[in-house]
Amino acid sequence: MKIYTIILLLLLLGSPILAQEKNAIEWYSFEEAIALNQKEPKMVLVDVYTDWCGWCKKMDKHTFTDENVIDYVNDNFYAVKLDAENTKKKFEFKGKEYSEAAMARAMRVSSYPNFVIIDAAMENITQLPGYREPDVFLKDLSATLKQLTGE
Repeated sequence: MKIYTIILLLLLLGSPILAQEKNAIEWYSFEEAIALNQKEPKMVLVDVYTDWCGWCKKMDKHTFTDENVIDYVNDNFYAVKLDAENTKKKFEFKGKEYSEAAMARAMRVSSYPNFVIIDAAMENITQLPGYREPDVFLKDLSATLKQLTGE
């Protein structure tokens, strides 16, 4: 009887630890995504957000925690979070220095959330503005991926 109690106790104590190891989107900085893309070309998905954007927070809590979204984004993109109002964090892209806010303007983002997809050659971009439920987000990402790759 003692052994069953010990096993049950171990299972109960271990389950919160396992629950915390949930799969998540791998978010990179813009410069990390550029460096990774040079080693292994992949499209870049940029989540352009602001701290005050309620729909951005809903994407983080609802859509970006969906297992199917997590798997699809991690398999097909280098995911980047870009604060459209951050003027302090700077990085270099294509020989120019940008702040996150300047990059958001350069990508012509004017509403939030906005998802910018940059092809693996770091040339062509497509925008997917607005909040999306997980299934709709997956459908839109898949369609954009096919459009940009021709597959």
